[in-house]
Amino acid sequence: MTEPAGAGMEGIDVERVTEWAAERTAGLEPPLVFTLIAGGHSNLTYKFTDQAGAAYVLRRPPLGHILESAHDMGREHRIISALAATAVPVPATFGLCEDKSVNGLPFYLMEFVNGVVPHDAQAAEPIPEAERRSAGEHIIDVLATLHLVNPDDIGLGNLARKEAYLQRQLKRWTQQWEATKTHEVPEMEESARLLQEDMPAQVGSAIVHGDYRIGNMMIRAGRMAALLDWELCTLGDPLADLGYMLNNWSQPGEPGADANATGIGGFPSRDYLCEVYERRTGRDVGRINYYRAFSHWRLGAIMQGVYKRYLVGAMGKNRDFDLEKYKLGIHQRAESALKFLTQ
Repeated sequence: MTEPAGAGMEGIDVERVTEWAAERTAGLEPPLVFTLIAGGHSNLTYKFTDQAGAAYVLRRPPLGHILESAHDMGREHRIISALAATAVPVPATFGLCEDKSVNGLPFYLMEFVNGVVPHDAQAAEPIPEAERRSAGEHIIDVLATLHLVNPDDIGLGNLARKEAYLQRQLKRWTQQWEATKTHEVPEMEESARLLQEDMPAQVGSAIVHGDYRIGNMMIRAGRMAALLDWELCTLGDPLADLGYMLNNWSQPGEPGADANATGIGGFPSRDYLCEVYERRTGRDVGRINYYRAFSHWRLGAIMQGVYKRYLVGAMGKNRDFDLEKYKLGIHQRAESALKFLTQ
């Protein structure tokens, strides 16, 4: 979805934002042209260019949102700025605006990074086959690098609680499930029981991205040029990131793989990714199926919340939302979770 800038640019007060940005970005040449490059119920991402052709990115909360704590621009800006001192590829930041008189809600500016965001198979096709393996190798290397960063060393030690990550997550999403349940899904209940009973001990803690998948990465020349979308970042058990990534890493020939970026072929296998991660971090991945199950179960709980909101009309009328298909997706997540816990 793109939209040219102007007086009616939704989500951007062009005049005030331009003035604010010009004071903090050396050499900026107004007027600026804005384009919405990522929207929806998550944080909004705009690209803007000046008259010299220099490109930047503005991130702000979604339109009409109420709960600012769920879209904390200051927190996201803090994380990316801190990681700039590490080998984790993140865009450079140029400033955080917390003055709501400028654009209604907080926002921050960062570098525009060129490349491909392979959110699905079609978007991944431009990546030359010869570069897909090296991209996958770099993706797992970046994950290991992130998890080896001591959050205390870069000023993120108080970002969140470090201990009892799985316990906290299970409690939170069980409560979410119970609060939004509209129908019985026995596999969700049984998975929750098994996840609680057979929980691995957390060994240390790390910076957890929270949404580590290839669709949140900028790929260029066979490498990850930037890791994006840090809004779910926390501290805790790093193997949760690995399990989540593996669930989103399709391999050719698997059901539904043709629609997914890594399913088009040329990328490393999941087994290879696990081997590299274990070697690089020294962490035992022998219980990775638990974390894959946890990821499926957690997404099932999240999806149930969305399903109920649409079911009761809290999201307004949306004829493009297929309730039955989405409901089936919840069951599929629950079944996948139980499969990983019992195989």
